[in-house]
Amino acid sequence: MNRINNRKTGLIAGVILLLGFVLFTFLVIYFDVQPVGQKGTNIGFSTVNTRFHQLTGSNMTLYTITDWLGIVPILICMCFGVLGLVQLIKRRSLLKVDIDIILLGVYYIIVILGYLIFEMIPINYRPIPIDGYMEASYPSSTTLLVLSVMPTLKFQIDRRAKNKTVKGITTAFVVLFSAFMVIGRLISGVHWLTDIIGSVILSAGVYLLYQSSVLLIEFKKEKRNENTRIERKS
Repeated sequence: MNRINNRKTGLIAGVILLLGFVLFTFLVIYFDVQPVGQKGTNIGFSTVNTRFHQLTGSNMTLYTITDWLGIVPILICMCFGVLGLVQLIKRRSLLKVDIDIILLGVYYIIVILGYLIFEMIPINYRPIPIDGYMEASYPSSTTLLVLSVMPTLKFQIDRRAKNKTVKGITTAFVVLFSAFMVIGRLISGVHWLTDIIGSVILSAGVYLLYQSSVLLIEFKKEKRNENTRIERKS
């Protein structure tokens, strides 16, 4: 009972974070809005955002490094996609592919859709032009991608690898890489502070929903199998 309650708690926490993201986005649109962005565009939390940007300034070298490193989570997505395809080919049925891999594919699609939605409906624009163009800034797409994908790498390795050293190295890599990318985007000056905060909240919410869904489904499957074995013995 405790195990299923823990999974449900994760689901509830994920929903709460997503609702928190909606509320935070509402505040970004309407709270302390001033025309302090590029070409006088409106920016929410303008006082905090402009002061933080003045503090960090702009570092295009750091921006370029973190931009290129954004390919790492993309490669991780591709690797899990290949894993799912191999299972599908070998087992000849989508229903026989591991449930955590199927849900992972759905999860990645949701993350991509979220990215595309905010690209099409910009909440605000970056503090500085990129290659001479104004680009949508909220939430930070690179931060969203990193914080949505990197935890899934740890989750999957913890489940599939037996070697503790491999698990430890993976955990260290995920933590250090994620921290570098988030801090790098934050202090490179290409995003407002609220862009990063929004991405952190959103990615945490969707990841908790994915993780808790996998664990809950597997727990219920275990219980069904256990009940079936008991019925057969009786």
